[in-house]
Amino acid sequence: MDQDRPQEARNWLWPLARLAHVYFAVSRGMTLGVRAACFDPDGRVFLVRHSYLPGWHFPGGGVDRRETAFEGLVRELKEEGNLELTGPPLLVQVFYNPGTSKRDHVVFFRCDDVRQVRPKVADLEIAAAGFFALGDLPPDTTPATRRRLAELAGTMKPDVLW
Repeated sequence: MDQDRPQEARNWLWPLARLAHVYFAVSRGMTLGVRAACFDPDGRVFLVRHSYLPGWHFPGGGVDRRETAFEGLVRELKEEGNLELTGPPLLVQVFYNPGTSKRDHVVFFRCDDVRQVRPKVADLEIAAAGFFALGDLPPDTTPATRRRLAELAGTMKPDVLW
């Protein structure tokens, strides 16, 4: 992967992302997103690196109008990782995410039964994606991602803030 691409894309995509958040705040009142810790049979977790944000994150995104959180999850996993659920996801927590906006909430799932139908190729939104062993996460994995993994492992008390 071209390591310079995420910074270049971030320079012009970040204002668009902020504009989208402002639009959603006005048009929706409250914003709702989904994210998921997706594990393969080897216990590796799937992470994505966006072109417009620093660090590695769980796959996910905004829930669209007239879409359930589950439907949004299925769509986002397909879009961001070519992932399909082969079993039901487990609802872990609904987090308040004041870092994005004062109205944002994240529905967080654990997916132990996923399969990747084909490797994810970098595109305009996703600069890189892949499965990582829990003991070998990328150094720039976000603090929120690391906290959620520690909560799932039972080594950290669950929080209500993303």
